[in-house]
Amino acid sequence: MNNKQHTPLFHVSKRGELPWYLSWGIRIGAVVLALLVSALVTNLLTGENPVKVFVTIWKGSFGSARKMWVLGQNVAILLCVALAVTPAFRMRCWNLGGDGQMLAGCLATAACMILLGDKIPNWLLIALMVVCSMLAGAVWALIPAAFKAKYNTNETLFTLMMNYIATQLVAFFIIVWEVPKGAGKIGIINQQTNAGWLPQVGPSKYLLNIIIVAVLTVLMYLYLNYSKHGYEISVVGESERTARYVGIKVGKVILRTMLLSGAICGLAGMLLVGGTDHTLTTTITASRGFTAVMVSWLAKFNPIWMVLTSFLLVFLSKGGGEVASGFGLSTSFGDILTGIILFFIIGSEFFINYKINFRKPGEKEA
Repeated sequence: MNNKQHTPLFHVSKRGELPWYLSWGIRIGAVVLALLVSALVTNLLTGENPVKVFVTIWKGSFGSARKMWVLGQNVAILLCVALAVTPAFRMRCWNLGGDGQMLAGCLATAACMILLGDKIPNWLLIALMVVCSMLAGAVWALIPAAFKAKYNTNETLFTLMMNYIATQLVAFFIIVWEVPKGAGKIGIINQQTNAGWLPQVGPSKYLLNIIIVAVLTVLMYLYLNYSKHGYEISVVGESERTARYVGIKVGKVILRTMLLSGAICGLAGMLLVGGTDHTLTTTITASRGFTAVMVSWLAKFNPIWMVLTSFLLVFLSKGGGEVASGFGLSTSFGDILTGIILFFIIGSEFFINYKINFRKPGEKEA
């Protein structure tokens, strides 16, 4: 019986930290490969000229001034939700309830606009909308956080379940506030008076949202990297045992961080209802809470890099939709192209963190 063990053809080992230019070189190379594969798939499946497809993707986001503003608005809202969940993710507390916390903020904002729109000055109404939306989102995040801190429950499942409860609450109040009765929808809130509508700044109603999220991005970066709270979040994320050893109250950090996440998600809901959509639906969040997970992870929980990852995902989504309508294709084709590009981008992280070592010539046995 032969007991000799042969050395494998290759094995994977952990890399040391790469210089930033090498890591970004790998990412850029992945994007180039993704575009080449997308071109090949496009040609094989549709017979369309790949260059035309990529031009169409570009036009989907930059084809007109309105499309550019819509792109900026969508990037801002997605970035806002990603900023919200990032402190919890750094703490290794997997808050997948971004959609539910956003819906709670949307519902609180709509309630203020409908119930108080003609009773108080507009500036006071908007201030109440901000406070109530952030409180609603914070409370929605506090419920699973309290169980996590007290009983160590699974926050992933808990926050997911809270999403469904929030959706049903919104559906209930849509029927309560429906206009006209029996329509099954609210319609545009305060369309005649614009009460509770955020003021337009500059040439577009989307600009204020973009400015607010830009300021929030800088503040979150400073909070996570240069504040005591940010340091505590990092320590708890590395090891709860170490955090307790150095005197950090882990339960308190979990509650505080989840409150912050929920409050910012609630603010994102307010920006949607009060800033752009001016209505309330069960689908108003467009599953941004889940997309934000990918935004945060791809950016390695860095708020500044999240600007790029948010832009990338929104750009691909808009471009995919434009391809589908422009060439008379199924909307799924745009998702195929998006999936290919994301596959290469996510896969590039493997080669940044790990290296493949091949067996040397003549090395046959261990």
